[in-house]
Amino acid sequence: MVNEEQLSKAMSYYLRHAPQELGLSLQVGGWVSLDDLLAGLQAQGYACSRADLERVVAGSDKQRFALDGQRIRANQGHSAPVDLELQPAIPPARLFHGTPRRFLSSILEKGLLKGERHHVHLSQDVETARQVAQRRGSVVILQIDSAAMHAQGMAFYCSSNGVWLTDFVPSQFLSTAEEPFS
Repeated sequence: MVNEEQLSKAMSYYLRHAPQELGLSLQVGGWVSLDDLLAGLQAQGYACSRADLERVVAGSDKQRFALDGQRIRANQGHSAPVDLELQPAIPPARLFHGTPRRFLSSILEKGLLKGERHHVHLSQDVETARQVAQRRGSVVILQIDSAAMHAQGMAFYCSSNGVWLTDFVPSQFLSTAEEPFS
């Protein structure tokens, strides 16, 4: 039996960051052939089947992946060049981002940066933001005034699994739970 957590991590790595290591090329939307991904993973020593890949996709609590017939993709989180075909969307008035407390002072000074990813990832609720960040130490939840950002012309996108994406969150649109917006 394949370790689904390890397989999920491998799928995330190859579909988001290093498709070329498996000889894959991300198509528009981030899609690759399911059979090509399977062959590449097997060549890297993962003893997995198509059914294993389908189980990982179906069992992902954060809906990290999408299947469409014979194609598979990561829904967001890419650092590899790809056109995800995202359409601008009007965000909820408030969005949230969980981050390790050790990064708070830098974030409040510089804003939320996307780093090497295509976008900053934001959640619609505090609990999801907390779950995303909790694996990396003591967590602080940031509240984003997304309505004000949008009103100033900043673009937002919503991925197919409900994660909100934007290029940058300037510090003036951030607050912590300890100091909420008025």
